[in-house]
Amino acid sequence: MAQADLKPVQALLAWYEAMGVDAVVGEEPRNGFAEARPELAPARPVPARVAVVNVPRGAPAKTRAAPTARSIGSEVSTLDQLEALVAQFDGCPLKRTAKNLCFARGNSQAEIMLIGEAPGRDEDLQGKPFVGRAGQLLDRMLASIGLGEGDVYITNTVYWRPPGNRTPTTEEIEACAPFLAREIELLSPKLLVLLGGAAAKHVLGVNEGIMRLRGRWLTYSCSIGDLPVLATLHPAYLLRKPEQKRYAWRDLLMLKAALGRR
Repeated sequence: MAQADLKPVQALLAWYEAMGVDAVVGEEPRNGFAEARPELAPARPVPARVAVVNVPRGAPAKTRAAPTARSIGSEVSTLDQLEALVAQFDGCPLKRTAKNLCFARGNSQAEIMLIGEAPGRDEDLQGKPFVGRAGQLLDRMLASIGLGEGDVYITNTVYWRPPGNRTPTTEEIEACAPFLAREIELLSPKLLVLLGGAAAKHVLGVNEGIMRLRGRWLTYSCSIGDLPVLATLHPAYLLRKPEQKRYAWRDLLMLKAALGRR
């Protein structure tokens, strides 16, 4: 075969290699769609003890921590009591590797509640959310529209630092979700601000990315009614992508305008 004739074959082999093909199953091509499909084993019945629960849209999902959450309403009536209950909670594996509980900071009677994703190293050391570089940027962002720590209440979707500052898993977030839902009810804010896509996704129960969610008012429904929600970019993301600050500034102006109408 001439060298020129080998080029299509070589290109095909290179494509196979790139696709991960590392074995030949026969000399002739096979049509897998035309072959009889193997008979599948019958599905195993779902055990009677397993219940399927429909989670209302906009409510944090419930997990095995839900039995504890169902008793929260009667057990705690203040944020201090809720923090003490969270401190005793062992259902989130992040607690085993963290140094401190990072429950909240700010004014427990604020009308604005900010929710981020997870504590980092500085937060873990100090036992407060948003006190590191991202928290300092958040404070400057709030100050740009005339807000200080006394005007807001800040927390996260999880209350303990994930090892190595990794992203918390869905299971870890859901373990804390009932407490976060009760935290929102007890604070009873007028506005929710969700910092970053992770917080927006889990609090609102949506799959859209933060760039599709930001820049418009959304709604969080709970026992105290429908709360206006503004999703915006996380300060940690803005530290990595400072060119995106223009979008966060537009969101801050929306927040400022809403506060001006109150």
